[in-house]
Amino acid sequence: MKVIPVPAIAGAYLFEPTPHTDERGFFSRTFDAAVVRSAGIDPNGFLQDSVSRSRKGVLRGMHLRSGLGEAKLVRCSWGAVFDVVVDLRPDSPTYLAKETFELSGETQVSLYIPAGCAHGFQALTEYADVSYRIDREHDASEDVAIAADDPDLAIPWPLPVALMSERDRRALPLSAVLQKTR
Repeated sequence: MKVIPVPAIAGAYLFEPTPHTDERGFFSRTFDAAVVRSAGIDPNGFLQDSVSRSRKGVLRGMHLRSGLGEAKLVRCSWGAVFDVVVDLRPDSPTYLAKETFELSGETQVSLYIPAGCAHGFQALTEYADVSYRIDREHDASEDVAIAADDPDLAIPWPLPVALMSERDRRALPLSAVLQKTR
């Protein structure tokens, strides 16, 4: 497994596995505590695993947690997604930077998103399953949603939005979120 720093987002990493393929398909290690530790991340710090399934065009995000924030390790285990990270940590050298990725079940690449970064994705295939490994227990009172179509973010979503949650439709613009979190 290779660790690849994401230059646009300080503290973000891609974990690229080495799949073993044959006529049956493939086998791939998707998490390795020693490799995660080598990137300076405590592998024992993850407390919850979750999974979401989305249909093509579904948009989830942009989400983050207030308070201490929430670090995530995300992976598309089936299908493909267009994934976005925005650094909202005021003290970060990459503050307000964004980066996009295509995560897929074909590659099984995992993306580590540091606490204080907003995250969202759009399903590119008929179905897409995204697995999350999260470092804090969920507290709905700390959930923050930023409008995915905010012009200040200018995210180049690749597909028309097929569906999004009511919460995401009512999400605040980035400027309002930044005012609240200061």
